[in-house]
Amino acid sequence: MIHFVLGGARSGKSRFAEQQVLSLSANSTELPIYLATATSIDGEMDSRINKHQLDRGEHWQLIECPLALSEKLSLLDNELNNNPKRVYLLDCLTLWLNNQLYAVENLNNEAQTQHLQTEIDKLILSLTAFKSDIVIVSNEIGLGVIPMGKSTRLYVDYCGWLNQKVAAIADQVTLVTAGIPLTIKSISAN
Repeated sequence: MIHFVLGGARSGKSRFAEQQVLSLSANSTELPIYLATATSIDGEMDSRINKHQLDRGEHWQLIECPLALSEKLSLLDNELNNNPKRVYLLDCLTLWLNNQLYAVENLNNEAQTQHLQTEIDKLILSLTAFKSDIVIVSNEIGLGVIPMGKSTRLYVDYCGWLNQKVAAIADQVTLVTAGIPLTIKSISAN
């Protein structure tokens, strides 16, 4: 089951996603697994990462995965033969996409877009094959004005396309605004 959680900055999306994962893993002997994509680039980001860690507490197994996300999901999926009841939280896709763009910032526009498209396609394939329950967090950033800078527009465009692709394969999509979740897609398990 893929549950995709969207929201703006400080909307409560991560807290909501964490609650969903804890609920899904309540009957498991395994700690839920937190796949973190954030990278520590400055003091302010360090503070954000520390706040997330304090807010979620010790009831998680942490795996940091800022770039090779599809590869990590495939490796974890292969390990599932030992325990198919693991529950995962992936937080967040927009930071992962930012890391991807930053990794190719010195390339020309065509090479950047090819890299982003390739990585997104690999991620979607990994997610569609993933056997465990996973809750995925992403920012909805395309609701404002069109950004002025070329690289920012590229990022916003690909965030939107990435979110559309994940939402298309997700069993459930929830938009969180002001801490209030709104289900915008739900496929019942039969």
